[in-house]
Amino acid sequence: MATQQERAELHKTIWKIANDLRGSVDGWDFKAYVLGSIFYRFISENICDYIHQLMTAAGQPDFDYKAINDTMAENIRQKMVEEKGYFILPSQLFQNVVKNCDKDENLNETLSFIENLVFSFRPLSRNLEIADQVRDEGIRFLPFG
Repeated sequence: MATQQERAELHKTIWKIANDLRGSVDGWDFKAYVLGSIFYRFISENICDYIHQLMTAAGQPDFDYKAINDTMAENIRQKMVEEKGYFILPSQLFQNVVKNCDKDENLNETLSFIENLVFSFRPLSRNLEIADQVRDEGIRFLPFG
């Protein structure tokens, strides 16, 4: 178990790293960017896990949502919006954006879309429901909204 002094030193080191990384960016903007990125990764992984559970129950345990094309995924958009409150195309999943970023000729547009996705998560009641789920899964941040 870490002592209070070790914790304080760790906190100081992490804070220094964050300051070095953010450079001249305002602390609040940097925090929003980092938390937004974490949230985006969480909702991407969450929808993949949810779809995997559905497909496993339907007898297709090897189904991989990340690997299907966007056109095929459109068939479940309405169901996901009704059940999860959001929908992300496979090409827009965190995992796929990271995997393909070096090949994405329109990376700025892709990242702009993701920023809009994360910052436009509405309504607040749905955000609170997600916040409860996030808290229950041990992740300590609140979604934007």
